[in-house]
Amino acid sequence: MHTIKSRLRARIGEILAGAYPIAPNDIDFIIPPQAKMGDLALTLPFGLAKRQKLNPRAVAQEMMSRLGTLPGVARMEVAGAGYINLFLDKDAFFAARLAAAGTTALRPAERKVIVEHTNINPNKAAHIGHLRNTCLGDTLVRCLRFQGETVEAQNYIDDTGVQVVDVVFGFLEIEKKSLADLDGIERFDFYCWDLYARTAAMLEKEPAAQARKTEILKAVEHGQGEAGAMAAYVSRRILRAHLATMKRIGAAYDVLPCESSILDLRFWDKAFERLKQEGAITLAGEGPNAGCWVMRLEDEEDKEKIIVRSSGTVTYVGKDIAYQMWKFGLLERDFYYEPFAEDEGRTIWMSTAAPNERGIHFGGGSRVYNVIDTRQSYLQKVVVQGLRALHFEAQAAKSTHFSYEMVALSPRSMKELGATIAAGDEDKAFHEVSGRKGLGVKADDLLDKLEANAYAEVAKRNPDLPEETKRRTSRDIARGALRYFMLKFTRNALIIFDFAEALSFEGETGPYLQYTAVRLNSIFRKLEEREGRTLAAVGEAGREHPPAMSTLPAQEQADAWGLLTLSSQLDDEVLRSIEALEFSHLAKYAFSLCQACNGYYHKYPVLNEEDAGLKAVRLQVLYSARDVLVRALDLMGIPVPERM
Repeated sequence: MHTIKSRLRARIGEILAGAYPIAPNDIDFIIPPQAKMGDLALTLPFGLAKRQKLNPRAVAQEMMSRLGTLPGVARMEVAGAGYINLFLDKDAFFAARLAAAGTTALRPAERKVIVEHTNINPNKAAHIGHLRNTCLGDTLVRCLRFQGETVEAQNYIDDTGVQVVDVVFGFLEIEKKSLADLDGIERFDFYCWDLYARTAAMLEKEPAAQARKTEILKAVEHGQGEAGAMAAYVSRRILRAHLATMKRIGAAYDVLPCESSILDLRFWDKAFERLKQEGAITLAGEGPNAGCWVMRLEDEEDKEKIIVRSSGTVTYVGKDIAYQMWKFGLLERDFYYEPFAEDEGRTIWMSTAAPNERGIHFGGGSRVYNVIDTRQSYLQKVVVQGLRALHFEAQAAKSTHFSYEMVALSPRSMKELGATIAAGDEDKAFHEVSGRKGLGVKADDLLDKLEANAYAEVAKRNPDLPEETKRRTSRDIARGALRYFMLKFTRNALIIFDFAEALSFEGETGPYLQYTAVRLNSIFRKLEEREGRTLAAVGEAGREHPPAMSTLPAQEQADAWGLLTLSSQLDDEVLRSIEALEFSHLAKYAFSLCQACNGYYHKYPVLNEEDAGLKAVRLQVLYSARDVLVRALDLMGIPVPERM
C-alpha cells in the first residue's frame, strides 16, 4: 500500500499543481472504515477548502474532474463531506503485491542512526524491567534496518559507576575477598545480585562507611589498585552474563562503549572545556551547590543541575553529555576498540583506552535514539540542553529519548516464581522491581520459567516430537511470548507481567502469532509433500503468472481482497511505529493479520480445493500474507517454530 500511495501522491501532485496551491505533504490518504467506501480516501479537498474558505465537497467534485484516470485506480467517487474515494484495480494490485514479495518500498532518511539500548549497570543479574528496554530497543533497530537505515546498536557499559563500586565495596569490606577469590564464584551475576542488596543495606545502616566507599569510587574511576582491577573484573564478567541473557531473546549489539574509556581518554575534559567556554556551565560560588559546576535549566527559573561535583567528580549527566557528543562525532575523536565477544559470526566490539592499529571506528551518527525509562526524562532533557548550549542545534533536534514505563509482576506470577513479597505488600495489584533492595525477578529466572511452561504445553500437544525439537520449540515460544507481551502495550503504559496471559495460544499473544505462521508454513509444506511444489516455486509462479482475483465469487473476492490489502500495509505500519516510537502499532497490526489469515483459510480450503483456478488464487493470497507475517514477526524478534 505504501508503494501505490507514493505513486498516487506523485501523480496527483503533478496533475493538480497548476490548478491549486498545494504542497506534496498536503496529499494524504486514509483507509475508509468500510470496504464499500473504497480502498483509499483522498483527504486533500478538506485542507484546501479550509484555506480558501470553500465547500470541501465542491472542491472534491472539481478536483476529481481534473484527475481523470490514475494509475492502479479502477474508479473514483466523491463521498461524505468531501472525500475522494479510490477503488483500486484488484488484479493489477494483486500482481504488484506478488511481484514485490520479500521486498520493501521504504528508503533511508539518515546517513547513520545510532540506537543505544539495554545499558544495564554491570553489577548484578538483569531483571524483568531490563527485558522491556531491550525488546523495545532491538525492535527499533530491526525496523530502522528494514527501512534501509545504517544502524549502529550500542550498549553503554557504566563500568565505573556507583553500582559497580557498591559490589566492589561488598567484596572488599563485607566479604573480605580478593580479586583472586572471585573466579571460584558460580552464577556470578546472581551472586552479585544478593551482595549488592546486602551492601546497600549495610551502607544505609552505617553512614560512616561512606568515606571508605568514596575512596573506592575514586580508585575505580582512575583504574587504580585492587579496587580498580576488581571493578574491571566484576563489570566484564557480569556483562558477559547480560549478553547471554539478551541473546536468549534475540538481541544483538555492534559496540559496547565503556564509561572507563570516556574517563581514560578524557572525553569529558574536552566537553567540559567547551561547556565552560560557551558559558553553558558556571562555577557556583554560594548556596547548596557552592564549588560545583552547574547548568541552569531552560524553562525552570532558579533551578540548576550539578554537572561536576565540588569534589571534582563528574555526574552521570556530565558524562552523558560527552557521550552524546561522541555519538554525533562532535568530539572529533574516537575510542580504540578490542573484540569482546563473538555472536553468530559477528564481532561485538568494546571500547578501550589502549591504543591499537585495528582501524575500527564507531559513532558519528546523524540521528541518535537513547532507549531509557521515563525516570531518566529529566536527565535526557539536560543532555539535549547541553548540545544546544554548544550550538549543536541540528544534533539536539535529532537526539531522541525513547522513553517507556516500568514492568511489574502480577501476584500470580510472583507466586509462580517463588519470589519474596515484602511485608505489607501482600494485597498489592502488582509488585515493582528494586535491585538495590534485592526485590524482583531475575530475567533468566523469568525466561527459565517461561520455557518450562512452554515445554509442558509443547509436550502435551506433540508428545512424539524428538526431545531436542521440544526444547528448541519451547525456547522459541518463550521468546515470542515475552517479546510480544513487551511490545503490545503502549510504551508509556505500566506492564504487569503474567505468565498465563503471555503464554496463551489464543488471543493477543506471541504464541498465537507463532501458531498462525506455523499453520501457514504447514499448508505449503503439505503442498510440497503432495504435489512437489515448493514455497519458492509458488512464489515464482505468482510473479510470472499472477492469477486474477476478479475471477473469484463475490464474497470470496471481498474476503481475499481484505486479507491482501491488510497484508500490504506492513511498510506503512513500520513507518508509523518508528515515527511514533510506538511498537504496539506493529504488534496489533501483526495480530490483526493473523486473525484475517486464520479466518480466510478456515473459510476457504486450499489443499483440498478441486477447482484449479480457485486454488491458484487462494495459494497466492496466503503466500503473500505469509510473507508479510513472517517479516513482521522478525521485526519484533519473534521466531517461527517448526511445529507447535
